[in-house]
Amino acid sequence: MSPVEQGELGASEAFLEVKERLSQAARVDRPVLIMGERGTGKELAAYRIHYLSKRWQGPYVTLNCAAIAPNLIDDELFGHEAGAFTGAVKRHPGRFELANGGTLFLDEISHLSLEAQAKLLRVVEYKGFQAVGGESERRADARLTAATNASLKKLCRQGRFLPDLYDRLSFEVIVLPPLRERKGDITLLAHYFGASMAAELKLNSPLVFSPEALAILEAHPFPGNVRELKNVVERAVFRASLVGENSSLGPEFIELDAEIYWPTEDLSPGGPKTTEFPINHLANPLALKEPKLPLGPGDFDELSRLFSLNLLNLALAQAHGNQRKAADLLSLSYHRFRSLRRKISLKPHPA
Repeated sequence: MSPVEQGELGASEAFLEVKERLSQAARVDRPVLIMGERGTGKELAAYRIHYLSKRWQGPYVTLNCAAIAPNLIDDELFGHEAGAFTGAVKRHPGRFELANGGTLFLDEISHLSLEAQAKLLRVVEYKGFQAVGGESERRADARLTAATNASLKKLCRQGRFLPDLYDRLSFEVIVLPPLRERKGDITLLAHYFGASMAAELKLNSPLVFSPEALAILEAHPFPGNVRELKNVVERAVFRASLVGENSSLGPEFIELDAEIYWPTEDLSPGGPKTTEFPINHLANPLALKEPKLPLGPGDFDELSRLFSLNLLNLALAQAHGNQRKAADLLSLSYHRFRSLRRKISLKPHPA
């Protein structure tokens, strides 16, 4: 699946509105600033703009500004001439030159130094730049798209971002919605990521999420957005495959806390030895109609199983999918809680 196709995953109103704005921005050969929280798909959005633009057959070049040391950013953006510094044995083209005729995507642009921003401003305005160690000006026709998870207007007020560069970059500003605002997309994405992971693990068929598992996912705020959801779903499918589950995926496999195996107590010297999630009162865990008496053969065992299952699921939901915290709620050890979940959910008592 291409990056653009991956970015098509969503049916919420918020997602479709942004998708349309990206398509409209692609038609105008001007800079676009993409803003959004981490994990919202800013790079996929930038690629969509390139793919739908008249430059789609040209090169698509990217640079993560946060990953480049400040003293190397000039070399990365503008290249260098042979002999410019020790070890520069031949001419090296920069990203602008490599993106000539296409698109240059600058991720995390807020990390650029003011000096680099000033040089970038000149390229955006005049399409001219000077390579490190060079004397003549070079030119490159590259459309610029940039992304950030910080407010550039705020950085401008703080003197950390050039207002002139912001004005040039913000011909069109597109803010990507966080996953928590994309109603219904969590379930859609969970099914997609789950099916992809099942195929990667060569399972016989995709696992089907139980309603309880989907409820936990839909209720989680996902501060890491799509990237975090993908990780949670793939981890759930993987762990289900380890116990031989090949049909349904229940809440016992949904672990939203990546540090689930870390003790819940503060282990720092002199720190409190209380749990992060204190035990509190649970609501009635038996959401069943009152059973009729007399009971038939096996009814007591089945009702007991359903009661225990509801109790475990309720604790898991109240702990937002964190199995260690759910175990604390029920005064169970973490391993006892997991053992009960598997025994009750995966091996139901016969009627």
